[in-house]
Amino acid sequence: MKKVFLSVIGFSLICRLSVQAQEKVDTTKNKPAFSLYTPVEQSSTTYAPRGLTVEEVNLVSSYYSQNGFHSPVTGGIGSEKVTDIANGIDLKLAWGDPQTKKYSLNLGFGYDHHTSASQAFISKTGASSKTGERIYPSLDYTIENVKKGNSFGFGAYYSGEYNYRSLGADIHFSQKTRDKNGEFSAKLQAYFDQVTLIYPSEFIPTSATNVEVTTASSSGEGEGRANIPSSPRNTYTASLSYSQVINSRLQVMFLVDGVTQNGYLGLPFHRVYFNTGKDTIEKLPSTRLKLPLGFRLNYFLGDNIIIRSYYRYYRDSWGINSNTANIEIPVKISPFFSISPFYRYYDQSAAKYFAPYGVHSANDEYYTSNYAYAKFQSNFYGVGFRIVPPRGVLGWQNFHDLEIRYGHYTQTTGLSSDVVSLNLGFK
Repeated sequence: MKKVFLSVIGFSLICRLSVQAQEKVDTTKNKPAFSLYTPVEQSSTTYAPRGLTVEEVNLVSSYYSQNGFHSPVTGGIGSEKVTDIANGIDLKLAWGDPQTKKYSLNLGFGYDHHTSASQAFISKTGASSKTGERIYPSLDYTIENVKKGNSFGFGAYYSGEYNYRSLGADIHFSQKTRDKNGEFSAKLQAYFDQVTLIYPSEFIPTSATNVEVTTASSSGEGEGRANIPSSPRNTYTASLSYSQVINSRLQVMFLVDGVTQNGYLGLPFHRVYFNTGKDTIEKLPSTRLKLPLGFRLNYFLGDNIIIRSYYRYYRDSWGINSNTANIEIPVKISPFFSISPFYRYYDQSAAKYFAPYGVHSANDEYYTSNYAYAKFQSNFYGVGFRIVPPRGVLGWQNFHDLEIRYGHYTQTTGLSSDVVSLNLGFK
């Protein structure tokens, strides 16, 4: 389920970033105005320090539907049907002097509700709960020294659903070059998870001391759920990036991440069937190292067309290597309306611990039949529509933009999904 949530959240973030980074063109100077990678030029206007103000509010809602036939809950076979409704709100507060030192506080809150056919088969009878909820509040505080061109801040996160709880924190720093055309950024993140050990019904302990655990584990619910043990999972990430304005039309960014994980990295209700017909619980190493390397390129093709491209290479210590290539081309149909078709291609090799249903040997040290670790290619394509009326959406001045995006995803394993996302921006 976590993979599904990440897909939904990722699509919502694409929508969010598209709103924030929607480039506009200053035709009088024939160069892009403020964008995700373009520095903000200093103004000669004198500003007085301002008090606390609500600078921006964004509401994001999405609907996600998925189908497939390789559920890890039933050992790599069975329905992967999932639906998810995600809703989130981001509130940005700001204060300080726009010419010297600015302060911002971003508050976020998200709520998801999902249904999953495969989740019902945590119990072999199919009697487990098919629904679940997740909440994920967040906070970020940043101080920007405008004169020195740097910023510093920290963030905190929480995420909780039926099978895990996560606490996270980060510190981040950025520094612009002297000419303000380049910027170096660094972020350190840490996540501390507790994975609830909900086992398939046939593996639940039957001793008298575990009666309550048995009842709760088979359904994911019940009064005894609080007594189900959990296991820790920790993730540490260091992210570095450098962005540069090459000329009036071309902007680039280089990204590198280092990720290390330790603890319980599987899920106890993911079954594996050996070639003997006997089933067990997936077993994965307790450590994992990840190294993604990325490159972004934005090109302003005239006043009304932008080409946004992205490439990422990834490898990890479990044997997975992958490539991601993404392109999005926002086209301004009018000063207030734009269309953004996009396409993403992805391919990955299989993890060395993966095998399909009934292939693993009982002599294997580690084993999983979760097709997230299989070899596959995928395609994700769709389109976004954005309106920014000068007098506000529906004549409401503070309702400054509205964006709708639709995406369709296909995978060579047979998995497919559709997602629709709505973003409402208020200032």
